[in-house]
Amino acid sequence: MRAPLLLWAAATWLAVSAVAHPGRRGGGGGEQPLSRIAVESAVLAVDDAAHVRASPLVLGLKGESSEWVDVEFFHPDPSSDDWIGVFSPADFSAAICEPENPRQSPPVLCSAPIKYQFATFKNDGYNKTGKGYLKLQLINQRGDFSFALFSGGLLKPKLIAVSNKVAFANPKAPVYPRLAQGKSWNEMTVTWTSGYDITEAVPFVEWGEKGGRRFLAPAGTLTFDRNSMCGAPARTVGWRHPGYIHTSYLKDLWPDSRYTYRLGHRLMNGTRVWSKSYSFRASPYPGQDSLQRVVIFGDMGKAEADGSNEFNNFQPGSLNTTYQITSDIENIDMVVHIGDICYANGYLSQWDQFTAQIEPIASTVPYMVGRSAECLSVRYSLISCPSHVYNTAYKKRSFCSGNHERDWPGTGSFYGNLDSGGECGVPAQTVFYTPAENRAKFWYATDYGMFRFCVAHTEEDWRPGTEQYRFIERCLSSVDRQKQPWLVFLAHRVLGYSSCAYYESEGTFEEPMGREALQELWQKYKVDLAFYGHVHSYERTCPVYQSQCVVDASDHYSGPFQATTHVVVGGAGASLSEFAASKIQWSHFTDFDHGFVKLTAFNHSSLLFEYKKSRDGNVYDRFTISRDYRDVLACSVDNCPRTTLAS
Repeated sequence: MRAPLLLWAAATWLAVSAVAHPGRRGGGGGEQPLSRIAVESAVLAVDDAAHVRASPLVLGLKGESSEWVDVEFFHPDPSSDDWIGVFSPADFSAAICEPENPRQSPPVLCSAPIKYQFATFKNDGYNKTGKGYLKLQLINQRGDFSFALFSGGLLKPKLIAVSNKVAFANPKAPVYPRLAQGKSWNEMTVTWTSGYDITEAVPFVEWGEKGGRRFLAPAGTLTFDRNSMCGAPARTVGWRHPGYIHTSYLKDLWPDSRYTYRLGHRLMNGTRVWSKSYSFRASPYPGQDSLQRVVIFGDMGKAEADGSNEFNNFQPGSLNTTYQITSDIENIDMVVHIGDICYANGYLSQWDQFTAQIEPIASTVPYMVGRSAECLSVRYSLISCPSHVYNTAYKKRSFCSGNHERDWPGTGSFYGNLDSGGECGVPAQTVFYTPAENRAKFWYATDYGMFRFCVAHTEEDWRPGTEQYRFIERCLSSVDRQKQPWLVFLAHRVLGYSSCAYYESEGTFEEPMGREALQELWQKYKVDLAFYGHVHSYERTCPVYQSQCVVDASDHYSGPFQATTHVVVGGAGASLSEFAASKIQWSHFTDFDHGFVKLTAFNHSSLLFEYKKSRDGNVYDRFTISRDYRDVLACSVDNCPRTTLAS
C-alpha cells in the first residue's frame, strides 16, 4: 500500500534530516537539487577496482509502477564527497553531447541524473572501508536505469564506476492517472503517461459504473520535444523525453455514482496492455444539496521517499501533505493545487516523480491545478518574486522561490523571470488537463455541486481591460447563487492580502497591482473566499475590503455577506516563508508550518473551513459560515444594486 509507505518515508526523512549530512553542498530552500551538479564538468576517472551492483535486475513483475532497488558499491579511494547518481536511460555516457562552441571539446556527460545520493548516507564507515549500500526507490519512467559512482563532489564530478542495468518488465506501461473535471459537470477526464506513441498502440480507457456495463473511450495523445523548451536546463542537461501524455473524456456520468476504470493500449498486433483498476465518484449535479468536500493548497513540490535529491525542508512537508490527504481520501471529493506544482526547474524527469507521488490522490478524485511559473535556481537573476527563504541560515543567499511553471523572458509571461528553468509552461499544460478554453492561458471556471471555483492565472495580466479580467468578471457574475452559494476565487500569486516579510519590505502586502485591480469585483459579486499560494505558510484574514476589516474575524459568520476572507495556503511542502514582524490589523491567524485547507459544504446554508497541519493532520484553525439565500441577496459595502422610487 502506498499510504503506509508515504508515512514511513516521511518519518524516515524527518529522522535523517535532523542530523547535518557531511556531504551536503549548497542547498537553499528553492534550489532544484539536480542543479547543484555540474554535469558539463564531469570527467572520466574509471577505476577497475571500483564497482557498483544493483538488484533486482527486473522490476514490476507483478505490474508495480514503483520498486525499491538495492545498490551495493565499493571505491578503493573513498571520500565524503563521493556520490551515486541514478541515470535513465542507462547508457547515459554513450550520448553524443554538443559542444558549447566549435573550439570546445564536447562534454563527457550531457544529461543530469534523475536522482542522486551521497555515498556516506547511512554508511558511517564508508570513508574507511570504501564499502557502501543504498536502498533507492525507482518509478517506471519508460527507460532502463544504471547507477554511477562519482568522486569529486557535485561541482567536479569524476565518473569512477557504472552498475549493471535494471529495468521494469514493461517500461512503456500506462501509469500515473490524473483525474480532472471536464468542461461540463458530468464529464471526467483521465490523463496518464506511457511510452507508447500512437504509431505503436492505440490508447483508450475501459470504464463503467461499478458492477455495470463496460465502455471504451478513446484518448488523445500529446508530447513535446527538446525544441519546445525555451532555455537551459530544460533544453540541455535537464532534458528527458516526457513520454506520451494521453487524455480520455468520460462523458454523461450519473451524479454521485461510483465508476471504475483502467487504462489500456491496443498494440498493432491486437494485444492489449492494461493498467491496474481504479475508481472514482462522479460529481454531484450543480446545486445538489449533499455533503461536498474540497482540499486546497499550493506550492507542494515533490519529494523522494528514499531521502535522495535533498531539498532542504521541502521533503517532510511534501511527503506529509501527500500522506495526510491520501489517508483521508475517502472523505475528500476534489483537490485544488494552486500553482508551484513540482519544482522541476527544467529537469524533466521530475514531472514523472511528481505524478507518481500524487497517484493515490489524483487517480481517485479530480486533481485540479492552477499554474505559476515552475522552478528557479540560485544561478538565475530574478526580476520580481518574493524571497520565501528567510530562514537565518539562508538570509544572505540571493535567490527567491515561487512562480515556478511559466515564466521565461520573451514568451508572453507577465513576469520576465527565468523561474521555469526553460520549461515556459509546456510540461505543466501537457501533463495536467484543465477545463480552460485555451490551455495556454490556463485560467478556468469549474463547478462542483454547491461550489463555483474561479481559477486565475497570475503569470498573465489580470488588470482591467485584459482578457483575463473579463474572464474573472464573467466567472464571478454568471454563477447562480441560489444553486451554488459558495463562490471561491483562487490564484497562485497573492492578489489579495499577505503579511509575508517580503511583501512587508515592499510596502505592498500583496502582489503589486493585485487587489487594486480585483477587490471591487470580489466585493460586487460577494466572493466568500479567496485562496493563494506563492507564500509558503498559512494566513487567514478577517472579512476585508480596501485594507479594512468590514467585520471582526471570527470562528463563525452568519447573516448577510460583508466582505471576502483571504487565505494564503502555500505551505504544502516548499521552504517556509517568514511573516512580518509587526501585527497587521486585517491578519487574523498565521502559521509558520506546512499545511492545507479543507472546505466542507454541508448544504446550501452551512460551510465549514478547516486548516490542517501536514505533520499530524489535526485542525489548527477553523470557522463556519451560516447563510441563507436572502443573505446572499442582501446589500453590503459597494455591492448594492441601484434602486428606484417608482412603485
